[in-house]
Amino acid sequence: MDDISMKRSWHSRDWSRLVRLFSGLTFYERFEQAIILTLIALIMLVSAVATMHLIRAVWHLVVDVGVDPINQTVFQTIFGAIFTVIIALEFKHSLLVVLAQHENVIRVRTIVLIALLAIARKFILLDLHELTAAELFALSAAVLALGIVYWLVRDQDARVARDAREQARLDADISHEGCTSG
Repeated sequence: MDDISMKRSWHSRDWSRLVRLFSGLTFYERFEQAIILTLIALIMLVSAVATMHLIRAVWHLVVDVGVDPINQTVFQTIFGAIFTVIIALEFKHSLLVVLAQHENVIRVRTIVLIALLAIARKFILLDLHELTAAELFALSAAVLALGIVYWLVRDQDARVARDAREQARLDADISHEGCTSG
């Protein structure tokens, strides 16, 4: 009996949290939040399926085939699949942050980080014997460009946060002076 009541309270807590999330929002904001919730559910599904395929592939390699530690292709494939799941989870996490903080967009820094993860995955999967110099240069240039953008955005975010702290400190000082002079 306690199990059922615990499940009901858990479901009612979730439902009340969802109702609070949507209360006070405009129609379009509710639409955005619903889309984000749908995307989160889809990413969770894709991540779960990708993880199940990864588990099956690793199980097959270990039990049936026996992993050959010299075979680089096997390891590249496994780590590529792991990175795919990590990228999906990072994307889901960024959507959860948008949902929790009632933001309208995903931060540029998060998108750049996900792109860097995707390129890192590409580097892991590269077969250096089939890669041209131009392709390697293009991937390297993309990493460099994304790294610079990430650094610039991070620097600007730090500046905005510092300015907000300074403004809050000034407001607190003005408020404190108003209280002591009165």
